Amino acid sequence: MGAGLSRPRRFTARETAMMAGAVAQRLMRVRGSDLGPEWTRPELTDLLMRVVSPADAEEVARAILEAFPAPPADPREAIRELIDAMCDGPFRFVADPDVSTPVFDVKRIADVEALAAWQNMSLPELDWFAARGRRSKRLPERLRHYRVWRIPKAHGGFRIIEAPKERLATAQRRILDDVLAAVPPHPAAHGFVRGRSAVSFAGPHSLHDTVVRIDLKHCFEHANYRRVKAVFTAIGYTPGVCEYLAALCTTTCAIDDAAQLDPFHAALLRERHLPQGAPTSPALLNLILRRMDIRIAGFAEKNRLTYTRYGDDLALSGDDIDPKLVTWVVSSIVHDEGFRVHPDKLRVMGDHQRQQLAGLVVNAGPRARRTDFDALKALLHNAVRDGGESQNREGRGDFRGYVYGRIGWVSTGSPTRRRKLMALAAQVDWSV
Repeated sequence: MGAGLSRPRRFTARETAMMAGAVAQRLMRVRGSDLGPEWTRPELTDLLMRVVSPADAEEVARAILEAFPAPPADPREAIRELIDAMCDGPFRFVADPDVSTPVFDVKRIADVEALAAWQNMSLPELDWFAARGRRSKRLPERLRHYRVWRIPKAHGGFRIIEAPKERLATAQRRILDDVLAAVPPHPAAHGFVRGRSAVSFAGPHSLHDTVVRIDLKHCFEHANYRRVKAVFTAIGYTPGVCEYLAALCTTTCAIDDAAQLDPFHAALLRERHLPQGAPTSPALLNLILRRMDIRIAGFAEKNRLTYTRYGDDLALSGDDIDPKLVTWVVSSIVHDEGFRVHPDKLRVMGDHQRQQLAGLVVNAGPRARRTDFDALKALLHNAVRDGGESQNREGRGDFRGYVYGRIGWVSTGSPTRRRKLMALAAQVDWSV
């Protein structure tokens, strides 16, 4: 690393007091019990991340443990003095003890300076886009790196979309193309994987007596900074590079954006997490869930079941299946991996019912629901009679492209449906 970049003070007096206070309060709560689990780098980092950025929190935690192998008698004062001493020197980006040695065929990034050069950024720009400071939660909207909006869900609640602005999105696409695309997910993962789709996810469950569908609740929000950093660490990058890559791919929801949500969801969003809307998030989620996939796939193989996953949707099926055992085991694995099962979306579907996965009915082979086919057929009939734009009630910019896309989806697994719908679409005057 170079000589570093100087700035007047590493941390403000308020940040220093808050970090020291957070550690002291935690130690007071567990006084009289075993302090060992509390006095570790992960635990201290989690505490400090409530005040400063993840990269800064990890560096301060490392310094605390080097100075105090055991908790000091007066932790508040001792830690405050230590952080003040860190502030006396020039600010330095995280130093890398070695050069990165990735174990996959990914972009070689030797250190943080090389990361900044690869992203066509200066070191201060890299620090800005990584949004390392907790103050990013209170920035005015024009200075934030993400545009945030809510989409109502069919069964209540909202899906929070956090879409990066152009410069950060460009950096994330470079990470996706040059790093994440070269790291294979588990074979059971079918969502956001080249060459796989909802059809390949649902198809293996066709003609099975019982299908169990399990949904993960707030899946992206549970994929936090530490998990994302662990992915880049496993790829083989050094700590400093991992910290900045993880920071570039995660975000915290601004205070005003989270104010209108339920408290549990808002609490998840206020911590660094994978943003839905970032190009890197789907690939990172697949890699974060890889260990969970391994465990569930092992259970499925042992019990002669089929297991696939599409994003946050899990599906298991078989002909001789104990649904209660399956749901208990899978829920236990999910919980053990730090995620949550959505209890309202758990479905056990026998062969006498409509077995539906990712919008496809799989009883006799993956195909769209009959109601979807009938609705699209009715729309095309009306469009033939009154013109295509008469059916564009939602004001879509390319309504013709949208309809042909729907034909492709509704025709899944049924060439006959496709021929009927395409014949109707060919008769539509899309200009009126």
